[in-house]
Amino acid sequence: MKFGKLENIESVDFSLSADPLANAARLASFPPNEHPLAVYVGCTGWSMPEWVGRWYPKGTKTKDFLTEYAKQFNTIELNTTHYRIPDSKLVAKWCVQVPSDFRFCPKLPQTISHSKNLGLGGDQLPFFWEALDHFGEKLGCCFMQLPPYYSLDRLPQLAQFLSVWPKDFPLAVEFRHESWFDSEDGISEWASVLAQHDCSAVITDVAGRRDVLHQHLTNRQTMIRFVGNGLHPSDYERIQAWCQQLVAWRELGLQTVYFFPHEPDNILAPELAHYLVQHLHETTSITTRGPVPIAAGPQQGDQILLF
Repeated sequence: MKFGKLENIESVDFSLSADPLANAARLASFPPNEHPLAVYVGCTGWSMPEWVGRWYPKGTKTKDFLTEYAKQFNTIELNTTHYRIPDSKLVAKWCVQVPSDFRFCPKLPQTISHSKNLGLGGDQLPFFWEALDHFGEKLGCCFMQLPPYYSLDRLPQLAQFLSVWPKDFPLAVEFRHESWFDSEDGISEWASVLAQHDCSAVITDVAGRRDVLHQHLTNRQTMIRFVGNGLHPSDYERIQAWCQQLVAWRELGLQTVYFFPHEPDNILAPELAHYLVQHLHETTSITTRGPVPIAAGPQQGDQILLF
């Protein structure tokens, strides 16, 4: 993930911004949440031979990577759907390899998110919806990553898109163009549109673009894409802050969180996911399942895991 990456992070203020006042009012408009906060933690792919012997059992074959991944994580940022809409047989093959508590979070195809009209009136949206339907109860939150040039002045088009998006398929939208965060009025405008259509706004925590760390909750779920810096000590300090933030949002009535740690080349992402789940269990009453290293002996990142 190159968006917002910096070579030198020493001068970056990684603190989380204050909670927008609108969050409490928006979540208070929903009926009380009687269920514990559901936290899903995952990475961006399962095809990682580098994880064999550390997160996958020694000798794991490529065909078994998803099965072993789903034993360690309970969700995945499914980027493969950004490039190709899977057919029903492929979706069924994926779903049979994961347990009942696992959730796939498919990324919208670029033929939709990067088209001039967001796929409105074309055949790609119906094809994608058909694919999503085959995930059944194992569908988590879809997410649409708008291109860097997609600016706030196209909000009416986005609103039209959200008006036809099926309500049975949870959706989060990631904004990248600076105009979405230029003013409080602009933020309020798009947050209201997303809330009206029961859509989440992806929150991205990355060194070089602190504006995309907007902290706005527009419904009762959120998706957090956390970009680390090679297991730098600040990665762990940031995770600690996020654990406390999730506690605060749970008290406001948040129901579901999808948390995706990113690290360079994805290789070290499980280390950070492991720390996140450990810290949640040790310092809060929030519970979830996450990766546990299976290899004995010191591995890259172990010393920092004790930070």
